[in-house]
Amino acid sequence: MTRNVQFQKRLMLFVGAILIAGCGWYGDSPDVHGPQAVAQQPVANPVSIAVADHSEIVRRIASHRGRVVVLDCWSTSCPPCVKEFPGLVDLKKDYGDTVSCLSLSFDFEGFGVPEDVLEPVRKFLEQVSAGDIENLLNRDEADALYKKMNITSVPAVMVWDRNGTLIQQFDDEYASEKLGRNFTYDDVRRAVDQALSSQSKE
Repeated sequence: MTRNVQFQKRLMLFVGAILIAGCGWYGDSPDVHGPQAVAQQPVANPVSIAVADHSEIVRRIASHRGRVVVLDCWSTSCPPCVKEFPGLVDLKKDYGDTVSCLSLSFDFEGFGVPEDVLEPVRKFLEQVSAGDIENLLNRDEADALYKKMNITSVPAVMVWDRNGTLIQQFDDEYASEKLGRNFTYDDVRRAVDQALSSQSKE
């Protein structure tokens, strides 16, 4: 009986030592996967978003004069916008500093404050790696901003030349009247290429 009790005590001590050693090894492992490991990984190319009204949007576009400017107007509640938006990210990667790329979210519809929709917008922009783009969120109520921007809906993409002249606006009206189909970023790229080539000859 005594021998069994001693054996059980030794067995429990042995198992306990293994568990303690195992936990210590797992916790010290550089390959640990868990909240601590995630927290230590910095966001590669974090996304910044400025809340802007119409006058600030106009000022920001004008500040890029001397470069071709592309502005993508979109919303997270618009499936076509979400589908085509990565085209802006790819355009920025391909054209670099020769083209200034801006995005304008119309997610704020006038209820509460713009900051209420900031995180969903940020989450989407991070998912598509839009850290190299100048990202804006509307401060004006969406319908009012549509009128000020002279668009009826999103998605809409505008292209300005180096002189600050709006040379092309891609929207539903242009798509139906000029293209007979939805516009794509291939269409946007053609407008950008035209702006770059025409002004390089001047």
